[in-house]
Amino acid sequence: MTQLTRRFLLSGSAAVSASAALPASAATPKPSGAVPAPRQLAWHRLGAHAFMHFTINTFTDREWGYGDEQTSLFNPTDFSADQIAGAVVAGGLNGLILTAKHHDGFCLWPSRFTEHSVRNSPYKDGKGDIVGEMAEACRRHGLKFGVYLSPWDRNHAEYGRPAYVEYYHAQLNELTTQYGPLFEVWFDGANGGDGYYGGARERRKIDGHTYYQWDRVREIVRRNQPDAVMFADSDMDIRWVGNEDGQAGNPCWPTWDLASPYSLDKANHGVRGGPLWNPAEVDVSIRPGWFWHADEAPKSPATLTRIWFESTGRGASLLLNVAPDRRGRVPDADVASLKAWKAIRDKTFAANLARGARVAASSRFGPAFSAANVLSETVAWAAAKHDSAGAWLRFDLARPATFDVIRLSEDIRYGIRVDGFAVDIRTGDGWREIARPPSIGPERLVRLDQPVTTTAVRIRILGASAAPILNRFGLFRMPEVVEEPMIRRDAQGLVTISSPAAGVDLRYTLDGSRPTANSPAYTRPFALPEGGTVKAIARHAGTEAVSDVTVAAFDVAPARWRITADGNEAPDGKPYAGAPGQPLELVIDLAQSYTVRGFTLTPSQRFDVAIDVVAKMGPPAGYEAWLSDDGKTWGDAVARGEFSNIAASRAEQKIRFAAPRAARFLRLELPNAVQDKPIVVVGAVGIITR
Repeated sequence: MTQLTRRFLLSGSAAVSASAALPASAATPKPSGAVPAPRQLAWHRLGAHAFMHFTINTFTDREWGYGDEQTSLFNPTDFSADQIAGAVVAGGLNGLILTAKHHDGFCLWPSRFTEHSVRNSPYKDGKGDIVGEMAEACRRHGLKFGVYLSPWDRNHAEYGRPAYVEYYHAQLNELTTQYGPLFEVWFDGANGGDGYYGGARERRKIDGHTYYQWDRVREIVRRNQPDAVMFADSDMDIRWVGNEDGQAGNPCWPTWDLASPYSLDKANHGVRGGPLWNPAEVDVSIRPGWFWHADEAPKSPATLTRIWFESTGRGASLLLNVAPDRRGRVPDADVASLKAWKAIRDKTFAANLARGARVAASSRFGPAFSAANVLSETVAWAAAKHDSAGAWLRFDLARPATFDVIRLSEDIRYGIRVDGFAVDIRTGDGWREIARPPSIGPERLVRLDQPVTTTAVRIRILGASAAPILNRFGLFRMPEVVEEPMIRRDAQGLVTISSPAAGVDLRYTLDGSRPTANSPAYTRPFALPEGGTVKAIARHAGTEAVSDVTVAAFDVAPARWRITADGNEAPDGKPYAGAPGQPLELVIDLAQSYTVRGFTLTPSQRFDVAIDVVAKMGPPAGYEAWLSDDGKTWGDAVARGEFSNIAASRAEQKIRFAAPRAARFLRLELPNAVQDKPIVVVGAVGIITR
């Protein structure tokens, strides 16, 4: 997906004032700071939407195609645009963005400018058009439609030269003129590297800030799709959130500046008071990979719920990827998870427990901005000009209410005004604070650890740059949701079971059966006996969730194996790092012979070194692997290749060999880090034995 370098160049179009959408009256507050352009405002109101990764990678079991794939590989057996659109609607999502062309260069529409497209595939005997079919299905199902067009093309012979840029602009013009209104156009940040490139099979580097002529790209989209927002590296409408884990910063400001240097932390949190309206989009997949893989399972409804609270609930927009399988349909398990996730949200927000409350405020801007407006979806309460930090709202409820979710929004047409607020409930002894979020923004959802019951709620503004203007206040009660436990084997080979939620009872079995209330309670890491299979269950307040992930003995070799880097064993819990400018070589001794089927590699999640050294570190871009019986005689490499999308994703990479082989030793050579960083660093390596 997206590389770790992003910058934004200011243009007038990105900072267009939305003040024209406000009532023209002397009794109307003036906007404060940056405000969204109309297209950005419409994007905010759209809410969560779907990504759809589907292309030739679906049929090659890859995340990033190399560009040399034959078009004959693309052959979905039962493609249904309506089934896919229906699955998106079933998840309560409001739009869909299709990967019309990924990095491999294969086009899902019959582009006039290349033969590397669906026109030369078996699908519908070359008469199909996946982009057109999805656009029409989205219209039938009431979904907004958008397209993804990868700037990087590993197939095109002219990539890296001026002729490719003309080709890219021509394709962009096709997509933005042939398929009706688009709500978003997505330009991935992965640019340049190894590729087929028409048979050259070489590495090509480009300057991602200048090569694609972004001014021309913007002009094409603005002319053909004036209401579409754009996602890309430079000067676009929305920004990357800085990870692919589904988590926005807390706070996550929708504003940005050009003065401070780019960093992942800046992408995650934004810039309070920045002069550019540039909100975050949180892209995450329902499965571990972006494309369908047979050995992966979808996230549970509870996990999707947590992601939603940590993205949309922090004022960003969630972009949830669905991946059709080789039939060309969203798998049943994924559809079931999407439906159950929507059911959780529907049940949560079915009744606003603050409705009918008597509302009082510290002040109001005027009669049109009364305190009662804060309960509305369309109009807002505005405090008086002098009333910023220290402003308050009080809700005397019509009846006692039990809730665990609080919703509040700023009317962003007036800009971001609030820096933090507190929520109090009335108790028998007075007021008790129950939450202190650091921002409100386009939307703030506060999920309490435990439900509370009260007859009155108070909102206190703790900091503000201008008088607050708020609406969409609500109190809600979630159905009991328990996220499935996570089962992992740690660096010592011991099994750990954990839950993202506090106060959860964890039980497990070793025979693969469903745990019960009488099963052993998990208290500490334990060794897994040979032949054992761990299944875990989480229980909380009468609700339970069984893990969909099981760990069998010797899926990953046991604790006896040893990793050496440059002849030295790495300290427990530390990443493995190479010397600057040198490959990193890892030799793994399994202590006895196993049938080795592949390996896993996890990028480092932590660095116990100075920040200037961290900036020089990166996960490996590619690998070569050898097996040996004695650790001395290695023979030919058993595998070599790249780690797709490892620059942006910290997920475990799984590499399976073409054929299993009995061996005691595995040697990995990791030649270079991503993005030409000088130091290769690795978090963990595992051995696949079954």
